[in-house]
Formats: sequence, C-alpha cells, structure tokens
Amino acid sequence: MKYGFIRTAAATPDIKVADCDFNGSSIIQTIKKAAENNTEIIVFPELCITGYTCGDLFNQRTLLSSALDTLERIKKDTADINIISVIGLPYEYCSDLYNCAAVLYKGSILALVPKSVLPNYNEFYEMRWFREAFKDTKVIELLGEKVYFGTDIIIRSVNMPELSLAVEICEDLWSVIPPSSRHATAGANIIANPSAGNEITGKSIYRRSLVENQSARAICAYIYACAGYGESTTDVVYSGHNIISENGITLSESQRFTNSTVYADIDVYRLSSERQRNSSFRSDNADYTLVEIDIAENQGDINRYIDPAPFVPNDIKKREKRCEEIMNIQAVGLRKRIEHIGCKNVVIGISGGLDSTQALIVCARAFDMAGLDRKGIIAVTMPCFGTTDRTYNNAVELTKALGAELKEINIKPAVLQHFKDIGHDENVKDLTYENSQARERTMILMDMASKYNGFVVGTGDLSELALGWATYNGDHMSMYGVNCSIPKTLIKYLIQYEADTTKDKKLRAILKDILDTPVSPELLPPDKEGNIAQITEDVVGPYELHDFFLYNMMRLGFEPDKIYYIAKIAFKDKYDDKVIYKWLRNFYWRFFTQQFKRSCIPDGPKVGSVSLSPRGDWRMPSDAVVKVWMDKLDKAE
Repeated sequence: MKYGFIRTAAATPDIKVADCDFNGSSIIQTIKKAAENNTEIIVFPELCITGYTCGDLFNQRTLLSSALDTLERIKKDTADINIISVIGLPYEYCSDLYNCAAVLYKGSILALVPKSVLPNYNEFYEMRWFREAFKDTKVIELLGEKVYFGTDIIIRSVNMPELSLAVEICEDLWSVIPPSSRHATAGANIIANPSAGNEITGKSIYRRSLVENQSARAICAYIYACAGYGESTTDVVYSGHNIISENGITLSESQRFTNSTVYADIDVYRLSSERQRNSSFRSDNADYTLVEIDIAENQGDINRYIDPAPFVPNDIKKREKRCEEIMNIQAVGLRKRIEHIGCKNVVIGISGGLDSTQALIVCARAFDMAGLDRKGIIAVTMPCFGTTDRTYNNAVELTKALGAELKEINIKPAVLQHFKDIGHDENVKDLTYENSQARERTMILMDMASKYNGFVVGTGDLSELALGWATYNGDHMSMYGVNCSIPKTLIKYLIQYEADTTKDKKLRAILKDILDTPVSPELLPPDKEGNIAQITEDVVGPYELHDFFLYNMMRLGFEPDKIYYIAKIAFKDKYDDKVIYKWLRNFYWRFFTQQFKRSCIPDGPKVGSVSLSPRGDWRMPSDAVVKVWMDKLDKAE
C-alpha cells in the first residue's frame, strides 16, 4: 500500500480435527477473502492444517501425509494471489516431527519454520510428539522445491525492504527470551505468530499484554493468530483470540469465542523510523538467512485510525493522568531552578491568554512544592494597543485567584516614545509596530527580575517554537521556559484539567473563559466593538493542524507527502485538501526559516516525546534549505 502501510490479517478459520481436506478448503477460502480486502500478509493458527488437538494422531503417517497434500493444494490454489500466508502444520524430518509454520507466496514455499520452545506442563505435552527446533538453517526438498528450514529466516520485500517478516510459534513468545527478539535485531519488523493457546479465566489479558509488550520491546508489528472453535474441547477450549499490535499498541483484536479474521494496516516506515532514532536498538543479522521476494504493492487507501490530536490522549482517564504528570514535571523543573538560584521571587508576564495562564498555574504549584509564599510570584500585566477588556480582566482576576502579586504597567507611553526614537510612524501597523511591544514587555520583565532578585519565567509553547511565532529577544526570551515542550493543543487540556479539579469556583470560571478566548498576541488594536482583531490561527493556520504536522515530522520522521496523505484522512470531516496543503507548506517554510530562534532558546523541562531544545532533542543548522521538502510536497499535491 502507500507510504509504508501494509495490510495484515490474523485469521482463525473453521476447522475439523484431523480433517486436513476440510481445513485446507477453509484456509484457501479465508486467503481469497483476505486478498479481496487488499491484504498482503495473513497469519493462521498453529497446526491449523491438521488441528492442534490431534494428540497421538500426530504419530500417524496418514495424518502427516494428508497435511503435506493439503499444503500442496493451498500452494497451488493461491498461486495467483498477491499475499504472504503463514500456515501451521506438522512436518517430519529425519525421523523427528516438528511443529512448523510454512510461509507461502504465489505458489512457492518461502520458508518452513519449526517451533523453538515446546510447552510440556499442565495441559500441554508437546514433547510427546514434537522436537524442539535445531540451531542451523537447512535446505530441504519440499513438494518439489528447495526450501529453507529453520528458525532464523527473514522474508524481505526487494521493492520495500522495510517489509521484513519472521516467524515464531505460540510458546516461543511466552519464553524468557522469545526468538522474535533475535528476529527483530536481525532486521525483521513484522513478527508472525501462529498460536494455539487455550482459554482460561484471565489469560486473554496476559496474552494481549505479552503481544503488546513484545511489539514495543522489539519495535515491530506483531500478528498473533490463535486456534479457535473446531479444536477438540475434550479438556480445554480455544477462543480464536487474534491480535495485531504495532510498537506496543493493539491495532486490531478479535472477539473471543468466534472464528474470525481481523485486519490492521501496519506502518513499516514508522517502525523503521522508530528503530533508526532509538540508539538502544542494535542490529545483528550475521547468522540469518534472507529470502527476498518481489511483492506487488496493493492498491487502495488505508483503513487505520489516524489520530488528529497525537499529543492528546483520547481516553479521559489517561488524559487526566497525563495532565497531572505534566504539571508535576513543569513544577518540579521550576522548583529546582528556584532552589538552585536561591531566590524567593519569579517574574512572569500575564496576558489572559492560554500560555501565560498555564505558566502561572505552574508557578503556583512550584511555589507550593518549595514551601514558598505565592506572593513571591510577580505577575505583570502590560496592556498596550491591542489589549482587550476581556483578556485584561482575566489576567488580573487569575493572578488574584492564585494568590500571586499583581503588577500593572501600561506600556503605551514607552512604546510611543520608542517609535519616536527610531522614527516609526505609529499609524503604520507593521512588524516593527508589533515587535516593539513584545520587546518592551520583555525588557520590563527582565529589569523587574533584577529589582526583585528573581528570574523571568517564560510562557511560550512548543507550537510557537516550531513556527517561530515569537518576537526574537521579545517573548522569545526568558530565564526558564516552563511551556517549551508543550504544544498548544495540549495546553488547552492542561488548563481544562486545572479548571475541572480546582475547588475554587471563581478560579474555575476564569479558566473556562480563558479557554473560550481566541488565541491572539494582541499586538494590533481591537475592532470597533472592543473584540480581539488579531487572531493567530488566521495568520499562521490552525494549531491542531500544525501540532499534527509537528508530531508526525519530528516524532515519526514522516515525509511531507505522507503527512499530507494521513492529514487528509485525520481531518477529512473538518478541512478540505487545499486548506491542509496550504498550511502544511506554511508549516515547513516557517519551521526551516525560524530555526535561528530555536538555536538560542532558554532552558526548560522536556515533558513529552517531542522537544525542540538545541541542547537535547533537536540540532538543526539555522541556514538549512527547505527546497527538498517542498519539492516532495509539491509532487503529492
């Protein structure tokens, strides 16, 4: 599929124990149905050609021969289908019987993989029939083909090398060191697991946890296909619990106790990007056999949820927990700086907007942690040409509600004098008009910090840093920036969390009104009705789009055309394609041209996986050229 997306399936077909002919027909039918759904990899349960619960019938040559005949029929009947199939069956080699998975593609057997770890406890007694896998990979004659037989085999696409598949079987995952850990370091980023785990109370939770954790540890996609209805219920029951996970997150999961096929579009480019930036992930493929195939790219759009707000958890409980955690990280960082300097005062510019509100809340929490009087928080409101009554009143009332010390300094006279000094016409409302106000405010804050023997707490957020939406040496500068790694979309939820959890009804009302106020730097005069005239998102674009772009570029390393593609899916009900394209171009242009501001930003705490600190996560030359990224985006338009 497009942009590294691979449609995968975990299937539990209807079977009858020891009826290979019936089972083969069921498997073939399932493969054909999956192919109609543009599936590129499908995984079936352990020993599904015979059934896992054949018992001592595994010692019957009749059953083993029937299994091979069925495999041959599956191979022939799916020869024209563009799908990799992983199918379980028993296979006898040198008088030993192995529990295996055959990997088929377009009429060929690419590999035969034996099970490494045989359970032989409680209800399991596989060692009665099977042998554990041997160490070396062998080449055997199987159904008229030369086939690799062993555990350390990777199937890789020559036209998309990121599609690299390896196999482990059921109990292998439950072992101390799963073979999939080796497979991953050898280059496999998709693990197929044909399984036959029976169902007992609580086991499904542990099973899902194992799959998710292994996919996270190995930075891979994990396709787990489990035996289901049709297996013998003499002593145990099989539920057909199928799971597809990617890097710790379950993308698709079946309803138990029903035979079904679940699908998920995994993103192998994303997995490769995660591995590339994770220096703890070490590659070692010296002893592996590589089987390369030329798999055609299936057409069609992806069927995968694309989160339009990747910085904000969807689940309310998780979001609340995240908000509390972020607040504590911010406050602890600020507390450390306060105690290190040995001061009892901080100075913060308060505007009645989102960023300064969040920063002031953090200051209050940090002072409480340090056992300091909140009166040591010097909150300065500095009205000028663009200040509205609404934001002014909110700034004043918020400061009072939090118990900070309020200082008001009207900067109009100083700015007008500055215009005279530099020869600027106050009627020309250009960049000089706006930046002069921002720099005047910063100068006041810095000098007040000296007066009160404290330091300036910055309020700018991650989204503004990414876009360069800050006046250089104006609001761009502080002595500790508590919001520096928090995107605008998340700041709203942090303030909402504070509003929801505070017992102060007046504070709650103020915070809710601040949340309802349009985002604006308020550097241009209000309209005739006294409302905010300068709306930030009208100028730079919607922050929800920019935060989406930022996350997928920074955190996942996606290319511009892929970001455009998934943005159209994520925001299909809100923005048309032209709007998304316009602001994505704007994002890249601003991101590259404004790096010089990020190269000298103040200290501040990292709270999430994306940070633009030049001392930590992001080192970029200020004169890098954006042309390659723009060209890539132009081709997608």
